Amino acid sequence: MNKKILKKILFVFLIFLTISGVFAVVMTPNSEIEHISLTKLSQEINQENIKEIKVTGENVTAIYNDGNKVETIKEPQGTFSETMVNYGVEKSKLQKIEITQEDQINYQAWITPILLILPLIFFGFFFYLMLKRAKMGANKAMDFSKAKAKLFGAEKNKDEEDTTFNDVAGLKEPKNELREIVEFLKEPKKFLKMGARIPTGVLLLGPPGVGKTLLARAVAGEAEVPFFSISGSEFVEMFVGVGASRVRDLFKKAKENSPSILFIDELDAVGRKRGTGIGGGHDEREQTLNQILTEMDGFEKDTKVIVIAATNRGDVLDPALLRPGRFDRKVNLDLPDINDREKILEIHCREKPLANDVKLREIAERTPGFSGADLANLINEAAILAARREKEKVYQEELLESIEKVLLGPERESFLLSKEEKKVTAYHESGHALLASILPGTEAVRKVSIVSRGGAGGYTLKMPKEERKLRKKSEFINEIATLLGGYCAEQIKFGEITTGASQDIDKASHIARKLVKKYGMSALGPISFNNDGDKVFLGDELTETKNYSEEVAAKIDKEIKKIVNKAKKKSNKLLKENKELLEDLAQTLIEKETIEREEFEEIIEKHKEE
Repeated sequence: MNKKILKKILFVFLIFLTISGVFAVVMTPNSEIEHISLTKLSQEINQENIKEIKVTGENVTAIYNDGNKVETIKEPQGTFSETMVNYGVEKSKLQKIEITQEDQINYQAWITPILLILPLIFFGFFFYLMLKRAKMGANKAMDFSKAKAKLFGAEKNKDEEDTTFNDVAGLKEPKNELREIVEFLKEPKKFLKMGARIPTGVLLLGPPGVGKTLLARAVAGEAEVPFFSISGSEFVEMFVGVGASRVRDLFKKAKENSPSILFIDELDAVGRKRGTGIGGGHDEREQTLNQILTEMDGFEKDTKVIVIAATNRGDVLDPALLRPGRFDRKVNLDLPDINDREKILEIHCREKPLANDVKLREIAERTPGFSGADLANLINEAAILAARREKEKVYQEELLESIEKVLLGPERESFLLSKEEKKVTAYHESGHALLASILPGTEAVRKVSIVSRGGAGGYTLKMPKEERKLRKKSEFINEIATLLGGYCAEQIKFGEITTGASQDIDKASHIARKLVKKYGMSALGPISFNNDGDKVFLGDELTETKNYSEEVAAKIDKEIKKIVNKAKKKSNKLLKENKELLEDLAQTLIEKETIEREEFEEIIEKHKEE
């Protein structure tokens, strides 16, 4: 039996017990008072032992001179005085007693009907709850095919503060692109009068955390229209047809609330390319995608519903989604540059108590490649760190430390290196830092440390000198050489390498492979051998075909090896030429464990003068 139903039965049973107890207390006479006969009472009155008598209906309570009480029942005919006279009581003696007459309250007359009706009421209420629960279960079964979209900007949520373009820092070009959508939702007649057709769908493309969802909500906030938000994964269920049904329901709700915005996050969950041969024609994901295509085709020219979708995998979407008439407009969102990062930091610091020494520009300079979500996380980590240190404000110290925590993970105080491991790590990190300071086109060293963070025994943090969109082959080679700096430093100093260089080797190999296969920066010429974007669905590997022969594959491997070896030779040469500087940096690290940028540059300058 259901536990909730059992609890309700017990509750009803307890109510019956309570009512029975009350009835017993009310109806049961007080057994402590002595009962006497009318003859005995008449004798006590004649002997002047009674001082007061209370008559309630047929019940008589007599109070003795000493305060004791007795009870008796009078005859129904006549008054109490007449009855006592008939029993031989002298009238003079009766007149000396204070007699009080009260009307009797018949408890049984009104309690009995209540006790009869209450069970019927409780049983009726009990069955009503059961029927209501059964009805809710039936409704839930029907709601299974309904869309679970979150609604923002509706009347019930009008007290919520709307998100606008002012809440979105940076993204100047995407915001300008979307202002047309806002203008159409506000003044559709202006466009329709000119015969213009506003885009049915807008696709937001960009890496995770750049603000795709935030920008979509800002469009709804600017246009002041209802905003339906749903994730692509919420359409897909184990039952075939449920996703398509939810799509129909979602578009129906959006049309009923037009003008409105319908936002589908993570569109690639249902919008991947079809025809992989897995799942057959009745694959649930394909059914859902087909229904989305059908619904977007069904929009009339004057329909005031705009579909905005977001994904970070635009390369895997089905071509039918991207044709004109569906997602007509593609808006690319990039990672913020230094100026945008500073503005994003200002937005996330609005409600944080900042100390006077906080310099958000410096934080923006130190966070290249951070998305808006990363920066929000950084500010939050700094606030948590300040609170743990019992501070009333967030200082620059917490913000700088949070950068390292976001990048590398928390400091591992329990992970202690042995004397030998500490020495190897110091030379390894010194090799990275030294090459980064010498080779052109590399990022400036900001901090070198052998304090363990995350999975790293030590780390070298670098800061780009300027924001760059294009890179040369020589810069890639220098980056590979810098990555192999730790590997070469270990080999030069100790004659062998450790497992600490494994991640560096993996990154260096990845860059070399991209140079050959993707960027065409090898002896093989400007030919792309990259086919990673063709993998769109589970099972592609079963039928995957390379776009090059085995002979070319061997040449690709040879070129990758050639690039890595060239960078390794450069790394070895420079480290041997600057062996004294390497020793100085390593010994300083062993002693202090951390070298900041200022001290690092002083050591470099000292050796240049020598």
